[in-house]
Amino acid sequence: MDPIAQLLAERACQRLLLDLVRRLDLDEPGSVAELFTEDGVWTWPEGDRLVKGRAALRAHFGSRPADRHARRLMADVRVEVTSPDTARAMSYFTTYRVDAEPPTVPAPTPVGIGHYEDTLRRTPDGSWLLAARTLRLPCDRPTPRL
Repeated sequence: MDPIAQLLAERACQRLLLDLVRRLDLDEPGSVAELFTEDGVWTWPEGDRLVKGRAALRAHFGSRPADRHARRLMADVRVEVTSPDTARAMSYFTTYRVDAEPPTVPAPTPVGIGHYEDTLRRTPDGSWLLAARTLRLPCDRPTPRL
């Protein structure tokens, strides 16, 4: 793969992963489903959970409490292009989240620290989508309600 094409693919994949976090935190959480392939999956091995397919992803993330306020800090987003149409990525995150009204509340402590392992696929139109995301969450606690 030519180096410029590789850099462009890496950047497109990084942007996709950062857009997903923005959608979860600031937009409509259910819209993250559009960033996955039709058969895309999100797994949480520690909780033995699996959400498969766009409709299921939309329902899962769209069902979050209306008073949930979250911010994820992403770091070390590393993309490895494995072929012209496939890539793998790993990124670290810290999640701050609280269920409360009004939205301005005392700053919470993190509820989750972990990393994502992603498989990405280029679509026929040249854009990139997530085919699979695995959430590794060694540090986790319940979301506080204020």
